[in-house]
Amino acid sequence: MKRVFVAGTILLLAGCHVNRQAEISRLDAPNGIVRLDYGQAMLQNAYSDEYVNNGTAAKACQTMGFATASAYGQPIKTCTLISGSLCLNETVTIQYKCMGYAVNPNANNPWY
Repeated sequence: MKRVFVAGTILLLAGCHVNRQAEISRLDAPNGIVRLDYGQAMLQNAYSDEYVNNGTAAKACQTMGFATASAYGQPIKTCTLISGSLCLNETVTIQYKCMGYAVNPNANNPWY
C-alpha cells in the first residue's frame, strides 16, 4: 500500500502545471532585444502567460523608445542547479524583439 501511495504522489507531482511570472532579465537597447526569465523546478511543468509576457516586453521596449515587442525564437532552457547528473532547477528565457519607433520624449535612450 505504501508503494502505491508513493507512486501516486510521484505521478501527481510529475504532472503539475505551475504558472510562473516572467521577469525582465536583460535589456539590449541598441539592438532592441528584451529577455524575460522564469524558473522551473524538477518535476514541474512550468509555463508563463504569453499575453502578460508580451505586455511586459512591450512596456520595456517603450521605455527604450520603441513602439512594440514581438516574440522570436524558441524558449531557451538553462540548468541553474545540478546535483550529480540531474538538473534540479532550470531557467527559461523568452526573447522579444522591439519594433517600430515610438515618439516619446521621455524615453531613456542610452545610446545618445
